[in-house]
Amino acid sequence: MFVVGVTGGIGSGKTTVTNLFQQHGIMIVDADVIARHIMDKGGEALRAVVQRYGDKALLDDGNLNRAWLRERIFKHPEDKQWLNDLTHPLIRDQILSQLQQAKSDYVILSAPLLIENRLTKLCDRVLVVDVSEATQLERTQQRDNVSEDQVQAIINAQASREQRLQAADNIIHNEGDEAELTSQVETLHELYLRLALVKQSTH
Repeated sequence: MFVVGVTGGIGSGKTTVTNLFQQHGIMIVDADVIARHIMDKGGEALRAVVQRYGDKALLDDGNLNRAWLRERIFKHPEDKQWLNDLTHPLIRDQILSQLQQAKSDYVILSAPLLIENRLTKLCDRVLVVDVSEATQLERTQQRDNVSEDQVQAIINAQASREQRLQAADNIIHNEGDEAELTSQVETLHELYLRLALVKQSTH
């Protein structure tokens, strides 16, 4: 399967871009969605969390108390490391399984931490959705109703704009209007269809 990795900093418009590809019938494997479901009730990840912290890690309905866990790993770096060691392999397995099951002409792997978590190794091409830091700040503050400091902290924790652009095979500039964005996606869709055909014919 021909895999296009899509990434971009917070507020860059990654989801808008992947939705446009989806309208062309392309399957999207979303690392964020997978990461959220890893902690679902009845799963091995949640069992491991309860084993380590007891029932205080749970809400009354038996689901993960995300706020409690966030607070915990914020204050204890060793807990953050433990959680990453637990969840990253499970997330990766799920990503691989979904990529293999994809039935579209090519498949998109959407991941905010595509570069940081070395998921680029799973991709034939890397597409970066790029905006300025000022745009990131403005859009995220409006969307999530959070302070500039909070957004800035997230931006600082992600790969830098330079690192992302260095890893990119293709770049979508998302500072313009919807028509401009749609046209960039259409051009890349045609390109990826051609590249996917080439890959199939050589295998």
